[in-house]
Amino acid sequence: MAKQRRVWMTGPGKSPKPPVPDSVKAELEAKATDLIENVLKPKHVLPPRVGEQFNYITDIGTKWYRNYFYFISTYACPAPNALSPTFEAKFARLEYRGAGKFALSFMRHTGEWTGMYDAPLSIHECMKAIRADDWFVP
Repeated sequence: MAKQRRVWMTGPGKSPKPPVPDSVKAELEAKATDLIENVLKPKHVLPPRVGEQFNYITDIGTKWYRNYFYFISTYACPAPNALSPTFEAKFARLEYRGAGKFALSFMRHTGEWTGMYDAPLSIHECMKAIRADDWFVP
C-alpha cells in the first residue's frame, strides 16, 4: 500500500491585538503610579535589617511591552556570593483587550502567568484588585 503524501496548508491567522490608545496608556500609568506611591511602596519597600543576607525589595515600578503593562519589583541581593547586586521580578500583568478594558494576571511561583481576571476589567477595577488581592503581592 502506498503512503499518503502530507501537504502543508496555511491555517487561519491570529486576529491582531488592538493597539493601546495613548489616552488609555496615560490614564493607566497615572493610576498605577498613584497605587505604587501610596499603597505598594509604603507596605512592601522597607529598609533592610542590619546584616541582611536575604533579598529584599528596594523599588516597585511599571513597564509597557506591546499590549502588556507590567508591575515590577526590584530586589537587592546583599549576600557576598550574589550573582548580581539587583534583579527585577514581574508580579502583575494587565493585557489590553480593547475598549479601555484589561485582563489581569499574576506571576506564579512556577514562572507562568495565571489569568486571575480573564473577563475584561476597567482600569479602576484592575487597580482595586491589585490593591486588595493577595495574589498580586510583589
